[in-house]
Amino acid sequence: MPWSHRLPDAARLHASYGQNLVALAVGLGEVDRPLGVLDVGANIGDSALQILAKADARVLCVEADPEYLPYLERNVGLDGRCVIEFGLLVSDAAEAYGLGAVRNGGTTSFVPGGGGAAPALTVADLPGRHPQLPPIRLVKSDTDGHDTRLIPPLARAYAASRPVLFFEYDPQLTRAVGRTDPSAVWAELRSAGYSTVGVWDNFGNPIMVLPIEEVSARAAILDKPFKERGYHYWDVAAVHAGDLGGTAVLERLFATGKVVTT
Repeated sequence: MPWSHRLPDAARLHASYGQNLVALAVGLGEVDRPLGVLDVGANIGDSALQILAKADARVLCVEADPEYLPYLERNVGLDGRCVIEFGLLVSDAAEAYGLGAVRNGGTTSFVPGGGGAAPALTVADLPGRHPQLPPIRLVKSDTDGHDTRLIPPLARAYAASRPVLFFEYDPQLTRAVGRTDPSAVWAELRSAGYSTVGVWDNFGNPIMVLPIEEVSARAAILDKPFKERGYHYWDVAAVHAGDLGGTAVLERLFATGKVVTT
């Protein structure tokens, strides 16, 4: 990884950082083998590597920043369990117009007037490009504010396998990239059949599990000052109402955490 990347600092200060995603993959992989994983915003491949170290998985890594592509290729490019897509994932190709990369400490935001970026890749086209992969059962999105725009179309594109949807929910960052109503994602997912949401803080500490219709009200805390909550944003995992296996995994992960029962 580049020297400027902050992953080592986060992992050293917070032992649980990023391990919620890995634990989800391990749990889902106990039933679905091999486990199909979509990693949007794969960065240097750290999530893919950790999942592959603990689960029988096949990972599709999508990355749009040419700065991190060489690191991703070096880390997972020779692993036959991984496929790399260099593309800026969008729900509509027109959305990519004028967007470029702005980097900060190992993360990348795509904003108007930024630097170079990969060619546009639409969500609808993605499943057909990799028919050799097993059904996608876990979708991870880390796209610095664009997550709520991408997650609903990803849920529709992979509806046949009812994947667990793991993504960052940061209303302030989402508004900064132009989506004025971040909470709209919950109604969209509910209409797609998703019913339960697990919530962690951005350090990977469990907060609660709750019905999807209650998430918007609970998320009001994310618009309050940092000192009132002690973390920056939420990691969330949305589970489909018909996904009994995913629901069981989520319940196990939060069994010792602060849980709001559904």
